[in-house]
Amino acid sequence: MAPLLDVNNLTTHFYTQDGVVKAVNGISYSVDEGETVGIVGESGSGKSVGVMSLVRLIPTPPGKIVDGQVMFNGQDLLTLSKNEIRAIRGNKVAMIFQDPMTSLNPVLTIGRQISEAVELHLGMDKKQARNRTIELLELVGIPSAADRIDNYPHQFSGGMRQRVMIAMGLSCNPQLLIADEPTTALDVTIQAQIVDLVKRLREEIGMAIIWITHDLGLVAGLAQKMIVMYGGNIVEQAPVVDLYKNPRHPYTLGLLASLPRLDEDRPKKLLSIEGLPPDLVNYPQGCPFYARCNYRIDKCADTPPQLKEVGVKHKVACHVDVQTAKWTTEHPYEEFNLM
Repeated sequence: MAPLLDVNNLTTHFYTQDGVVKAVNGISYSVDEGETVGIVGESGSGKSVGVMSLVRLIPTPPGKIVDGQVMFNGQDLLTLSKNEIRAIRGNKVAMIFQDPMTSLNPVLTIGRQISEAVELHLGMDKKQARNRTIELLELVGIPSAADRIDNYPHQFSGGMRQRVMIAMGLSCNPQLLIADEPTTALDVTIQAQIVDLVKRLREEIGMAIIWITHDLGLVAGLAQKMIVMYGGNIVEQAPVVDLYKNPRHPYTLGLLASLPRLDEDRPKKLLSIEGLPPDLVNYPQGCPFYARCNYRIDKCADTPPQLKEVGVKHKVACHVDVQTAKWTTEHPYEEFNLM
């Protein structure tokens, strides 16, 4: 059975005065129907640009999708006309953005902002769309939805605004929901509520989800598959349990070592990844993680590693096997019981 979404060699660059920013460099992955895929990595790793490219929301200029194929339900989204891709965005593929205060229009009621998509994609009249909007607000846990439908975004708390964004994303029963760090600006209690809400809605509606975050702890209980990005590349992808139990890329090891552990008798000092992400204008010739890697060898400096299988549905882009390799700098990850 073919996957719902199949991304092949997606490459996106930005052409600036300083040079070509190589934001996404030939990433490939798939999402099955009803599956949740987590994409993790630090800021600048290409997570958001990668998913914005899927539905062609990259600003052009300066951005340009220079290569790749994005197959969704048998259609290549990168070859569709503007009208054809508009018919899919918000309908079959929906997005929830990072900051609901800047994503929502401050001068339109939340009811109007949701009902607009329903009228456009589902052909409902204004009364039908209003009733559908109330149902959606109730679905995502907005109290007294019928009374609050004519409120403006500033009249909602941050958590409630994010629920409105989720309702907007679900308005047309999408097959794929892309959530771009939807809980970043929220406190941990509201984060947990939003994650639980999305899990419940996924089970009720059966949609597939791409959840983008820099927080591995947050997405651990949500995703079935994890993708780790660094420097515009996928450096590791694996089933979620396998990634946490058996990480195989030095960058993944570093991310996990920076998380507090609750399953140990004696707490240990958290490890940071020293150094800075690569300059995407002057992109390194070899592995983008070379300058920060604890396991680097000479080959890493001039030969970019390719994704290769190291287990069942587990791929890693690295020239060394971290399970047997020797570290070349201080703070070996071994002491953090990650291997």
